Amino acid sequence: MDHALTFVIATLCILAICYRLYGVFFTRKVLGVDDSAVTPAHELQDGKDYVPTSKWVAFGGHFAAIAAAGPLVGPVLAAQYGYLPSMLWLLIGCVIGGAVHDTVVLFASMKHHGKSLSEVAKTELGPWAGWCTGLAMLFIITITMAGLSMVVVHALERNPWGAFAVSMTIPIAIAVGLWERVTGNMKNASYVGVAAIMACVFAGPYIQGTALGELLTLKASTVSLLLPIYAFFATALPVWMLLTPRACLSSFMKIGVFGLLVVGVVFINPQIQFPAVTQFIHGGGPVLAGPVWPFISITIACGAISGFHAFIGSGTTPKQIDRWSDILPVGFGAMLAECVVGVMALIAATALHPADYFAINSAPDTFAKLGMQVVNLPQLSQEIGLDLYGRTGGAVTLAVGMADIFTRIPWFHNLASYFFQFMVMFEAVFILTAIDSGTRVARYLIQDFVGDAWAPLKRTDWMPGAIGASVVACLLWGYLLNSGDINSVWALFGVSNQLMASIGLIIGATIILRLSHNRAYMMTCLLPLAYLYVTVNYAGYWMIKHVYLNPAAKGYNLFNAAISIAMLALGLVILLSACRKWMELLARPAPDARRELAATEA
Repeated sequence: MDHALTFVIATLCILAICYRLYGVFFTRKVLGVDDSAVTPAHELQDGKDYVPTSKWVAFGGHFAAIAAAGPLVGPVLAAQYGYLPSMLWLLIGCVIGGAVHDTVVLFASMKHHGKSLSEVAKTELGPWAGWCTGLAMLFIITITMAGLSMVVVHALERNPWGAFAVSMTIPIAIAVGLWERVTGNMKNASYVGVAAIMACVFAGPYIQGTALGELLTLKASTVSLLLPIYAFFATALPVWMLLTPRACLSSFMKIGVFGLLVVGVVFINPQIQFPAVTQFIHGGGPVLAGPVWPFISITIACGAISGFHAFIGSGTTPKQIDRWSDILPVGFGAMLAECVVGVMALIAATALHPADYFAINSAPDTFAKLGMQVVNLPQLSQEIGLDLYGRTGGAVTLAVGMADIFTRIPWFHNLASYFFQFMVMFEAVFILTAIDSGTRVARYLIQDFVGDAWAPLKRTDWMPGAIGASVVACLLWGYLLNSGDINSVWALFGVSNQLMASIGLIIGATIILRLSHNRAYMMTCLLPLAYLYVTVNYAGYWMIKHVYLNPAAKGYNLFNAAISIAMLALGLVILLSACRKWMELLARPAPDARRELAATEA
């Protein structure tokens, strides 16, 4: 495979076949969806949370929620190992693992009237497993905020143009929210909002060299402090003022950018300059220290299989499904679409020369030890107007790769700096949206847990409790953000995220065993679960031993070690609870056998 178009065609063909064959088999045969049954959206319809929604509208909302920055950044970081490991994991992991996970979690939540995964676990596996699932969810959402935030830190440091464009999205989103609140017309407000964001990107060059530009020339440490401070105030604002309009704006931008990237790849068909595998598959790489296994499956979560999707699949989406058969396009289909996003991000990274890629994603002293010579990076830095060396985290690499592809189109040849800053802003908007919603979810979880000891904290509308829980949530992930590098924090995020995916597959296997007439169908969840659970635990062990408890490692951090041990212990408790439940269910007749026995006795 020498050119990107081969990747795109192969990906689309494989995913289309898997959707038509495995997706239909899984939803109809394994889950036994029945459109004659009433969905929670109809049964509990309230016009607010439970609202029957067209399957394509539900698909769009679900896809926008799950396809945040993860599928854009994970494949970029994993490109260190070469294009082949990443491509294989994206395709195999998505079809066998991710699509099954997302669909079965959505199905399980709908079977329990749209409840969260922790509530489903409490019902299916028992109260102790439910409590452990809730605590694991708190750990995971906290670590997710730190991991995603670190992605943009080095993209915004010493970049007044990017910092201006990103910061202006905040008042623009608030203005859009106020416009919609007053007029009731979100559509027109969104059009104006997108135009305003584009204007800020084009205005960026004019602030460089001014007093405002000097003010926005931020250090990485300053950006790392500003993000959790921003999150606190964003969490305190009503959702209609910032969270909802920002999500709407990001959805418009997401569709447009992905469409343009596909068009760019098709017309330009850039050459893949990375080898199939690199010398770092055995470990010791400058981007990710660990070996290709298990870290390929930890680094690439969104796009292959991601536990974060369980928050969405057991959150807003199950309350909107119109018919049971809609879980095929919404659950299975949206995951396949996210895989396409991951493949496009991989193409953008591997179309760069490997030396240029490592120069961006490594600290200067680390890159000097590799003995590589940059090829196109000096020219790219000059065209973009920014020092690109040592900007780790993946966001800059993706922005450079996409800008390089777009500017090969003759009409856009002189617009590299605009494409780059637009992509930085594009990624940052996704992450700020995730910070808004994720910190709010963490606040709710903290209030729920502490509220068991002190009842007033259970009330999400009680201002002192809401403020206190928000402060705790921001301090937790803010500490993680400032305590390590992308290598250690992204690995911590990957372990926690894939542990959550393991929990989703555990619950999926349980509900299939309880409801399906053919108990062998349980293997659709057990096979990816077996691989993922072993992978997660080995990766966690490797990071604890070689990084978090190793004083010589850059990511040495006792707090990260303690969190990792606690998460792995929670996962073990949940798995043991599930095994006990599975033995109970296997001791009973299958659903069809029970009905036949009842008919005979009658």
